[in-house]
Amino acid sequence: MKRFEALFAPHMDAAYNLARWLTGNDAAARDVVQESALRAFRFLHRFADGNAKAWFLTIVRNESYTWLKASAGQHWLAIGDELAENDLALSHGQTPELLAIHAENAALLQQALSALPPAYREVIVLKELEDLPYKDIARVVDIPIGTVMSRLARARSMLKLELLKLHSHD
Repeated sequence: MKRFEALFAPHMDAAYNLARWLTGNDAAARDVVQESALRAFRFLHRFADGNAKAWFLTIVRNESYTWLKASAGQHWLAIGDELAENDLALSHGQTPELLAIHAENAALLQQALSALPPAYREVIVLKELEDLPYKDIARVVDIPIGTVMSRLARARSMLKLELLKLHSHD
């Protein structure tokens, strides 16, 4: 149990973030992370010393896609429901006006990211939000490192287009 906690406890936030972005659902993300932690614990003997974060996020990714398949047609994308104003206030000691602008931008970014296909959303979340190196993203998503880089470039272009579309609706 101590080895498990030492290896994976530091990566629970990253696991939740990935699951949340892939499932688009807060409750599902918590379930996915819980199921992933159980799997990681159950198969801990298979983890040879290496990159615990990449190994755990691979499990989270697989569990997220299992959840998406199981709930096909039933899942929904919640937009903006986790933008707690307290979190924003804590992380940005700014005026209420600047906080409002930040919250609006974050909501737009979340909406734009949610519009991307999962294959593109996951690489941008892993790189930009979790700051994983390319080699770890390649391991988590199980694609060559060159594909990670091209998919990331494409994801950034798609995200930019989505943001422009959303911004023009204002």
